[in-house]
Order: sequence, then structure tokens, then C-alpha cells
Amino acid sequence: MAASTLIGRQILGCAPVTTLAPGRAKRRRRITPDAGRGLEKLGHAIEYLTDEFVNEGTAFSANNPQLAAVQLLMALNRQLYYECPEVPSFAERCRSLLHLRVA
Repeated sequence: MAASTLIGRQILGCAPVTTLAPGRAKRRRRITPDAGRGLEKLGHAIEYLTDEFVNEGTAFSANNPQLAAVQLLMALNRQLYYECPEVPSFAERCRSLLHLRVA
């Protein structure tokens, strides 16, 4: 929705919008319980604000503070998720177990 207008910019200077390399988008992450609670709360806040926006029937505009809040929460949600460590693939775990090096 509104996140597509944010590519390459920062929202209020605190949560940069991240762009990923094509292969990294499909990697799983190990989410800690604290990060999971944070993601859950951010998700609920995003859902609440978007539902409120839709129910009000407000038109989209670049200066809408409600949309800016949703975009900020979405950026923080992505930032929190991408700070969680990636889970190694099965092949990476096997190589590590067998102490093999990739040429």
C-alpha cells in the first residue's frame, strides 16, 4: 500500500527502509521471544491504524499523518525483523558439520 512510496528514503530519520539482495529475501530468521513480542505489537498497531484509516474513508495524500505513522511502524517492523539472525540453510549446516569449505 503506502510502503511502495518509501523505497530509498528514510522515515523521520530513524528507521531506514531496507532493500534486500534477491537471494536474501527468502532466508528464514531466528526470532527471539522479545523480538517476537515486538513484532506482534507492531503488527497489531499497524493493523489498528490501517483499519481506522479505511473505516474513516480518508483519501490518500502525501501529508496525511496517519499514513506517515503506519509507514513508520512498518519500517520499524522490518528493521526489527532484519536484526534477527538468519537461520543457516541445510547445506550450510552440513558443510559446517563436516568442516568443508566452499571453493
